[in-house]
Formats: sequence, structure tokens, C-alpha cells
Amino acid sequence: MFNMDLRDEHVAMNHTALEMDSEEKRLNELGYKQELRREMTLFKTLAITFSSMAVFTGTPLYGPSLKYAGPASLIWGWVVTTFFTWFVGIAMAEICSSFPTTGSLYFWAAHLAGPKWGPFASWCCVWLEIIGVISGIGAQAYSGSQTLQIIILLSTGTNKGGGYFASRSVFFCIYMCLTIIWAVLNTFALRVIAFLDIISIWWQMIGGLVVIIMLPLVARSTQPVSYVFTHFETSPDSTGIRSQPYAVIMSVLLSNYCLYGYDTAAHLTEETKGADRTGPIAILSSIGIISVFGWAYYLALTFSIKDPNYLYDVNNETAGAFVPAQIIYDAFHGRFQNSAGAVVFLCIIWGSFFFCGLSVTTSAARVVYALSRDRGIPFSQIWRKVHPKRKVPINAVWLCAAISIILGLPILKFDVVFTAIISISTIGWVGSYAVPIFARLLMDEKNFKPGPFYLGRSRRPVCLVAFLWICYTCSAFLLPTLYPIQWRTLNYAPIALGIVLATVMLWWILDARKWFEGPVRNIDMQMQNGDR
Repeated sequence: MFNMDLRDEHVAMNHTALEMDSEEKRLNELGYKQELRREMTLFKTLAITFSSMAVFTGTPLYGPSLKYAGPASLIWGWVVTTFFTWFVGIAMAEICSSFPTTGSLYFWAAHLAGPKWGPFASWCCVWLEIIGVISGIGAQAYSGSQTLQIIILLSTGTNKGGGYFASRSVFFCIYMCLTIIWAVLNTFALRVIAFLDIISIWWQMIGGLVVIIMLPLVARSTQPVSYVFTHFETSPDSTGIRSQPYAVIMSVLLSNYCLYGYDTAAHLTEETKGADRTGPIAILSSIGIISVFGWAYYLALTFSIKDPNYLYDVNNETAGAFVPAQIIYDAFHGRFQNSAGAVVFLCIIWGSFFFCGLSVTTSAARVVYALSRDRGIPFSQIWRKVHPKRKVPINAVWLCAAISIILGLPILKFDVVFTAIISISTIGWVGSYAVPIFARLLMDEKNFKPGPFYLGRSRRPVCLVAFLWICYTCSAFLLPTLYPIQWRTLNYAPIALGIVLATVMLWWILDARKWFEGPVRNIDMQMQNGDR
């Protein structure tokens, strides 16, 4: 009787194992039990990933990029950046296919670097990523606030007509409101965010097509092809940069900033069906869509310029504060003698920032949750809590929102806050890509368990090019953006990053190296294997 009971129990457990889907089995093999609800389809994952990148995300950088070296470097810089971004995306897609977990980048780093260097690699990777994604929330909140500031200005009479231009304090209030709204929405079940991001992908694709096609058609006067593709002009009097290579590097920052964020698909793999295939497809598809739509958008803006010199005039209709808005205003006012069409187009762009910020908040909370689950953050027991019904890490969401708001406090005093925030975001976010890619470059191939998306022998050249491009991108965002260097125009990103990274590394040397082991298994695999 006792043996029969054991057999019955063994058969029941085997039946349960057969019912378990392949994604959950792979997750168990990697040492984690399924805690988050797995309900994301390829389209939903693509929607959130696409929203994290966003068609219009580089709009605030368009004006400075155009001023640094003219339209040719901006337009062709996008093409060059896209080329090298594909190497990074392909390298990450292969790793994502092998390790479909919410911890994604830092989990990858730990396993690819091996038992000796794994804990240190994952420690560096996860803190870079946390810095990047949380400051990414701030970047989208700033972009959304700036766009709304100009929408209000044009709706109330323009800068020339006595319109209302929000002060620093009002601007910061808008920044906080956006961040809080994103946090509130992220406390609902993920299917709510997925639904909003499905709206987002249609909003951005349809809205993007409307802007891209209609703007040059509405503009009465457009720039010639020679101006858009061949005109090179630096502005040493306004930027202080006299070196042409330096000016080109600054001009290409727009492209460097726009073409990342595709790792969001990896953060959602524990909540995605067919994650080992869906993740890589979402990563590569997002890069492809944004590459095409983004380039077309900046071409449309550049062709539609009425007077390049007037764009930066502090006495123009947009107070010289937002160059794309002035281009759009000139087009519609020149054709219809009113700003209604410009306001509509700017609302489309603002919606892009709103949806992007929502998705980045989702991604940031998953990174914090993953590290908290592995006990790598102070008070981890608080941040790793998952809502019992909604199955979302609510406490992690609010932690990310609070830090993002603190990061925006310099808005009240400094002029180059956006430059600093996007520099911190890009260096942290893109820098975290470098750790697992470098580990994959060096690891012994026999220790790698490939997923459905596998590079084979080509992985070394792909990873090498990807790693070198990431190093260049991070270095570019550390450079001063204006000369002479003054407190009000200082890019404080190197200082802020230096303090945070020094603290993190000191913490590692003095304490964390003694207990931090990287991703912590939360399932007893030995028992599971024994049952089999």
C-alpha cells in the first residue's frame, strides 16, 4: 500500500511537470519559480519594447544636434548609429534567447562571466542598469514636460502674442505629475500596461506617419536635398566648440540617445509566452521599426525648416526653447495663419513621451524587483514584494518614481538638466549592455547553452563590434556639451555618475563582495530533479 501511494504521488508529480509549459521549465532550470503572471504575447511585448524606444524620443535633442554641425551630420549620423546598433541588438537577442528571465542583463552577466567573476560582473551590470532605467524615467518626464510647456505657450498666444511660458517651478510640477501618473498606472496588473502600450504602438506608428508625411506637405517652403544631406556647418560662437570632429560627435548624440531601450523585451520574458523566441524577435523588430521611423521623422523635420537662423531666436514664437516646435509652427502658420495644426502635432509627440515614460517605468520596476529578489538592494524585503492579486512589484514602482523625482530637482536651478539626465540614462542603460556582451565575447563556447536564436561562430565579431560601439557611446555622453564650462551650463553627468559608481564600488569592496553572489535561486532544483 505504501509503495502504491508513492507511485501515485510520483505519477501525479510527473503529470504536473508535463503540464508545465516550456518557458516555466526553462525558468526553473535557471533557478527561479514562476511568480509573475505569464500572459504577454509577442505583440504585447513588442508594444511595450517599442514604446520604451519611441519614435519621437530624440525630439528635444534635435535643435542642439542641428546647431552643432548642421543637418548632414545629424541625418547621416543616424544611419551610422543604426548600423552599429544592430550589432548590439543581435548580440543581446542571442543572450536573451538563452536566458529568458526578468533579471535579464545582470542575470546574463552572472552566468556568462562564470562562477569566479559572475558576482562582480552582475553587481556592476545591475547597478549600471538601475541608474540607466530610473534616469530614463526622468528623461521622458523632462521631454514630456517641455513639450507640454510649448503646447500651452502656443495655445495661449505664442511667445510673441503674450502666451504663457511655464516657469521652472511649474515645469518641475509637470515633471512630478507625469512621474506619479506613470507610477500609479504601473500599480495595476501588467495587462493594463500592455493594453496601453498596444494603444501606444498604434499611436506612434499612425501619428508618426501623419507627422512624417504631412509636415513637408504643409510647409510652404522646404529645404533642398543638398541642404539636408550635404550641408555641414558648425556654430562655434554659440556652442564654443571649434573642433569639427568634436562637433560631429555632439551632433550624433541624438541618434545615440534614441537607439536603445530594446532590452525592455528581456525584462518581460518571465511574463511572456514563448519567451526564448518572443524576446529576441521583439528586440530586433523594435530596432528595425524605430530605425526607419526615426530617420524618416528627422528627415521630415529637416526638409520643413523655413529659416535655420530663426529657429534659435529667443524672440520667436516658441521662445527659442524647442526647435522642432518652431519648425512645425512655421509650417502650419505659413499655410493656415494659425497654430492649431502645430498644437495637434505636438500633442502626438507628447503622447509618444507619455507612453515611453510609462513603459520605461515598467522596465525600471522589473529591474529593481529582480535585484531585490536576489537580496542586492538595501531593504530588499520591501522592494521585492509582489501584489498578491495583480502580480506586479508595486513597491519597486514607487521607489523608481521617487528617485526619478529627486533626479529632476536641479530643474529648479540649472539650464542643462536634460543633457545631464539623458547622459546619465544613456551611460547607465547602454553601459549595462556592455557587461554581458563582453562576458559572452570571452566565455568558452562549450559553457553556453544556446536558445533558438544562436549566432554560432559569428558571435565573436558581433560581440566585439557591439562592445566597442558601446564604449564609444558612453564616452561621448561624458563630454562637455558647451564651452566655456560654467556652472549653469555644466554637464554634471560625469560628477553624478562618478559619485554613484564610486559608492557602489566602495560598497562592493568593503561589504557586498562578502555576501552578494549574483542571481539567487529561489527554487530547489535538487528536489525537482529528484522527483523526476
